[in-house]
Amino acid sequence: MSERFSFELKATDGVARTGVISTPRGAICTPAFMPVGTAGTVKAMMPESVRETGADILLGNTYHLMLRPGADRIERLGGLHRFMNWPRPILTDSGGFQVMSLAGLRKLTEHGVTFKSHIDGSKHELTPERSMEVQRLLGSDIVMCFDECPALPATEAAVAESMRLSMRWAARSKDAFGDRPGHALFGIMQGGVTRDLREESAEALREIGFDGYAIGGLAVGEGQAAMFGVLDYATGFLPEDRPRYLMGVGKPDDIVGAVKRGVDMMDCVLPSRSGRTGQVFTRRGVVNIKNARHADDPRPLDELCGCPACRNYSRAYLHHVFRSHEIISSMLLTWHNLHYFQEIMAGMRDAIAEGRFAAWEEEFHATRAIGDIEPV
Repeated sequence: MSERFSFELKATDGVARTGVISTPRGAICTPAFMPVGTAGTVKAMMPESVRETGADILLGNTYHLMLRPGADRIERLGGLHRFMNWPRPILTDSGGFQVMSLAGLRKLTEHGVTFKSHIDGSKHELTPERSMEVQRLLGSDIVMCFDECPALPATEAAVAESMRLSMRWAARSKDAFGDRPGHALFGIMQGGVTRDLREESAEALREIGFDGYAIGGLAVGEGQAAMFGVLDYATGFLPEDRPRYLMGVGKPDDIVGAVKRGVDMMDCVLPSRSGRTGQVFTRRGVVNIKNARHADDPRPLDELCGCPACRNYSRAYLHHVFRSHEIISSMLLTWHNLHYFQEIMAGMRDAIAEGRFAAWEEEFHATRAIGDIEPV
């Protein structure tokens, strides 16, 4: 295992890339999908089950963990890896997005953000320095800069002002992060859907210098076409020898389109959240297990899938336990969704390495277009 953080590009096919991120806690094969463990758990999953799906890395949430149970407490108990029983790499977000979207009565200044907790109304402050401190206490392997996520829609002037504030905060984050061998700090590109602002942001981040670079401010309601339009040029503004992380994405076709445009890492709550609400992702599209058509169906969700939900249970059973609000429903459907997402990632890694990504992508879309199997 590497004692330092590094990234090795193994192969490219068009703009799509495959490689390996090395960390002291293990390797991350890219392109990588990171399941979200917001409060120290991927909901409805045991850590070893998450690993069985093929995940190399999880995402933890700075905002939620600093409010409950508290970063100091997690450090006293041995750090986030030990606390949640996940010995492999963890990436923590900076808390910026949650402050903007969840916290009440927030006040934004050049210094940082003061806000009231959505849990108990207690007052807190997050600055670049405090975000770095909290993420250090958690012990995450990949730390994200503290940035501002402007609410959309916003004027171009407002997006520009927000982006420049984020770049000043990025420099402060880098200073506060300091020298931490084995840990990495990622900068976050902002700039909305405006090419000049994205380029200005990327130049500012490259000048500061980071171990990896994220593309923020997308998947926030602008639509897939606009997101892909930004990715068509945004990845090219970032260094080739560093990982590129698209934050908060997404649906299976979003993920494939992002990888096609040069993205290496993604995260999203979708596979776990959808599993809990009865929405299942399969190679033939989305299945809603709550629908009555599944009540007498003895077949698996996906006969080609090797996850426990598909190996051991019928659609009829999965329909029954979902409609009965049984906990096993969330467990099995989340496992299946995470397994499917990781299967997509493995398929893309192999296809890129073998120079057949375009053919793989065509088959992926063609199979999804067929739609679900006919009802019994």
